[in-house]
Amino acid sequence: MRLAVTGATGFVGGAVCRAAAAAGWPVTAFGRRAAADPEHIGGARYRSWDIAAGKLAEPPDVDAVVHCAASATDTGVAREVWRTNLLGTHHVLASFPGCRIVHVSSASVYDPYRPTVRAKEHEAPVSRYLNVYAAAKAAAEQLVRAVAREAIVLRPHAVYGTGDTTLLPRLLENVRGNRLLVPGNGTVLVSMTEVGSLARACLLAAAAETVPSGVFNIADSAPVTIDWAVRGLLASAGVPARPAYLPAGLLSPLARVFPGGRLNRYVISQFAMERSLDITAAIDRLGYEPAPTAFPPP
Repeated sequence: MRLAVTGATGFVGGAVCRAAAAAGWPVTAFGRRAAADPEHIGGARYRSWDIAAGKLAEPPDVDAVVHCAASATDTGVAREVWRTNLLGTHHVLASFPGCRIVHVSSASVYDPYRPTVRAKEHEAPVSRYLNVYAAAKAAAEQLVRAVAREAIVLRPHAVYGTGDTTLLPRLLENVRGNRLLVPGNGTVLVSMTEVGSLARACLLAAAAETVPSGVFNIADSAPVTIDWAVRGLLASAGVPARPAYLPAGLLSPLARVFPGGRLNRYVISQFAMERSLDITAAIDRLGYEPAPTAFPPP
């Protein structure tokens, strides 16, 4: 299986490259950086490509593309987020016509205004979002499914693991002394996705012969409470802090006044309401084998 991976210098893209290399697949890795750490991309051939800038010149002959490249910020400049997440996706599709496309989306495409309880794939996209990231990811999903006949969309949530550059760093930004400020009360359930499991799901989707297309939630075997997850993430980082919960009802007015803050409305919605996913379709149709949520040691 000849594979191309976008966003290869990132957290998820690097994990996909390493998993594919370990499986013996020839891999061409793409990223915006001029060069990549060979170990991070599993020794794959690397080419620099800013997907937002235009189509790829002389694309390699591959069987499948795992599209991981995205702007993952929830407070970024709207124009740049749209440019990367939607226009960039258009350029990926245009560069690899006829290839199996595995699009790594996000569970952020589910309705942020209400709890998502064992959400099924047909419940998204929706018509309203709290930030441009979620709106752009939803639009990119729709573009992929409209253009690529053999496209598989994967929706992970709260991706974590060794080398995390997104979830854990964002949490640590809210540490004050020995406390981590967290919206809500810590009792709601959340589905998390270990990055190695997500990478394996990407390979299953790329190689699937009996699944022509579809959307699949990807997560660990069972949801955990926010409190359990936060304490586990802090311990894995070796940070001697404990969560301090702040009522969402008190934070929401402040988030409207200061929408660019770290405790914005999007963050509040992710911590104060249940965010669990139904992964039955991935198990039954892709052969996905989830593992329990477990955090790497410090």
